[in-house]
Amino acid sequence: MSNRPKRPIVTVFGSSQIPDEANLYEEARTLGQAVAQRGYAVCSGGYGGLMEAVSRGAKEAGGHTIGVTVKTFVWGRANPWIDEVIEAPDFITRLRTMTEMGRAYIILPGGIGTLAELGLTWSLLQIGEVHGRPCIVVGEVWAEALAFFRRRLIIREQDFALLRWVASAPEAVSLLPPPNEVRL
Repeated sequence: MSNRPKRPIVTVFGSSQIPDEANLYEEARTLGQAVAQRGYAVCSGGYGGLMEAVSRGAKEAGGHTIGVTVKTFVWGRANPWIDEVIEAPDFITRLRTMTEMGRAYIILPGGIGTLAELGLTWSLLQIGEVHGRPCIVVGEVWAEALAFFRRRLIIREQDFALLRWVASAPEAVSLLPPPNEVRL
């Protein structure tokens, strides 16, 4: 049984490759602080880079942090800012756990893993497996990717409407519903 506080969870996806001296790291840290101050717990993949930054920010603001790690990943442990580690047996289970836990999703810049996380989350929203959960993509990289998707892929406008784009991480928090209006 978890000692997790009774508050909704925002799942944040993003690169593990961003060093802590980078501007993007600080932006993710500020995002974590703002999400926690808004009354949400923060779930991430639990490792370094932007996952560490958002967890660190949330923890510094007094929030609860969850890291969903993968047993098959051999490159590291959960970052020190994680309160609760959930070890998934494989990547697919990890993704499922993170999407099921989240009542909102914020996607920061990242690589192949983050692209997979966005794709799965977006698809689950599109087919109705999860309902009414904001999915917010942050940064110019996602604006460019979505523009490319719009031009080159077969995606309906109603499916693009499932995503909200913002220029910076702090803007994403303003799109989160008040926590007391979120069903746990």
